[in-house]
Amino acid sequence: MKLNSKEALNLLNACRGKAINDDWILHSICIGNTASVIAKHLNLDEDYAKTLGYIHDIGKREGWNQYEGVLPHAIKGYNYIKSLGYDDDYAEICIKHSFLNHDINCLANDRDYTDSKDSRYEFIKQIVQKEDSIYDKIINLCDLMCSTKLDFMEKRLMDLLIRHGVYKNTHYHLLEARKLKTQMDDLLGYNLYDLFPELRANI
Repeated sequence: MKLNSKEALNLLNACRGKAINDDWILHSICIGNTASVIAKHLNLDEDYAKTLGYIHDIGKREGWNQYEGVLPHAIKGYNYIKSLGYDDDYAEICIKHSFLNHDINCLANDRDYTDSKDSRYEFIKQIVQKEDSIYDKIINLCDLMCSTKLDFMEKRLMDLLIRHGVYKNTHYHLLEARKLKTQMDDLLGYNLYDLFPELRANI
């Protein structure tokens, strides 16, 4: 079953007040709106990109602790979207958005999953290892540009470093983040940041 951005926004709004705060909802809306702008300028499906952005963190609807790592909210989001009957690509973005280069070890987090004993690990790894679509890449990048508002990726990465700390794959993640930004610039033919004049106010 297909999902559109209006329905996805309704799913988000139904979650207001359930977690400690609604920052994750503002974050998701920011990502969806940002993703739709990028998709538009790449002649892609704007509403599809917006929809994926809106639902990517839906696993946080019942609360989330940043020190848990990404596995809990990723699998909760996947299961929730699947339980509603939506297609795999909508559920899988709940997992894939946290990992760059379709590599389970490339994430901005202080947990090392290489030797994970978590029963969900292998399932998540299989999804992450699937080849990224252009929409996956857009959501990956927007997740690195949005807190509750849009900002430069570099500032957002610094925020992630402060909150999560440095671990053995941090350098790898930073390199892949920069590579992803460069890939998007190349696809556009100009600096991605030029799409968002409001960023100049954050310099």
